[in-house]
Amino acid sequence: MSIEVKHEPDRSRYALYVDGDDAGEVNYRLQDGAVAMLRVVVDPHRRGEGLGSQLVQGALDDVRTNGSGLVIAACPFVATFFEEHPEYRDMEA
Repeated sequence: MSIEVKHEPDRSRYALYVDGDDAGEVNYRLQDGAVAMLRVVVDPHRRGEGLGSQLVQGALDDVRTNGSGLVIAACPFVATFFEEHPEYRDMEA
C-alpha cells in the first residue's frame, strides 16, 4: 500500500492519497502566523487503518519543514494527536 500526503495550498488542505486514490484531507486556514487545522476527514471505508494519524503526521511534518512551525489544533483529532505524540507538542500555538 502506497501512502502519500500532499500539501495543496490552492485548496487549503493536506490531502491523503492511498495507492493514488484521494482518501482523506486536513482542511486548514492561516491564522496569526500559524496553521489552524480545522478538520480531519478520512474516507469512511478506510477508517480504522490509522490513516488519520498518518495524514496529520504528514501535515505536521510539512508545517515544521516548510511553514511557520506553529499549529492551532482547532480539530479535536489534531488535539488528540498532539496529546499522544509529545515529539510534536512544540508546534502547538
